Amino acid sequence: MRLRLTPRDTTFFDLFAAQAIHLVTGANLLGEMLGADRPTRKEIGKRIAEAEHEADDATHSIMRRLNQTFVTPFDRDDIYNLASSLDDCMDFMEEAADLIVLYKVDALPARVSDQVQVLQRAAELTAEAMPRLRSMESLAEYWVEVNRLENQADKIHRKLLAQLFDEVTDPILLMKVKEIVEKLEDAADAFEKVANTVETIALKES
Repeated sequence: MRLRLTPRDTTFFDLFAAQAIHLVTGANLLGEMLGADRPTRKEIGKRIAEAEHEADDATHSIMRRLNQTFVTPFDRDDIYNLASSLDDCMDFMEEAADLIVLYKVDALPARVSDQVQVLQRAAELTAEAMPRLRSMESLAEYWVEVNRLENQADKIHRKLLAQLFDEVTDPILLMKVKEIVEKLEDAADAFEKVANTVETIALKES
């Protein structure tokens, strides 16, 4: 680690950790939604929306802190990018959940559950990694594993699209399910972007 001659505001580490916890909540609620009936899905959707609002608040707290702090723990742009990427993860998961409720899709393909399981694992890894930003230690395994998960998500996504075009004959249903699947893929990409940002930060600070 580089020798620092000026004090740092370490509040950012706590804020990032808090922000990542909301991702775990959102991903787990998304998993609950898949196996629920339509009325229950609507209720779970409200809980995911609440988690998204809390994640937004956490993001705003980081941005306010960034504007008020002269000496930051690492590069200001990296702080902004990390907070924005974490926010994107939650936004995409909430959008997917909202579409499931709005489109009233009763039965989703089994591979959608595989997509969500990848997101749940990525969220857990991200929540575990955020507190380690304080020391910048033991982070390489995190970004390597999240990149592996994103590759797995890509394969699931491709197979899902092939299945949809092969099996779904109703064009309206096809469009609905495809949009949900795409939002889940966007969430997986966003988790990879978080991991890549963490890798960039760690390399700069080493």
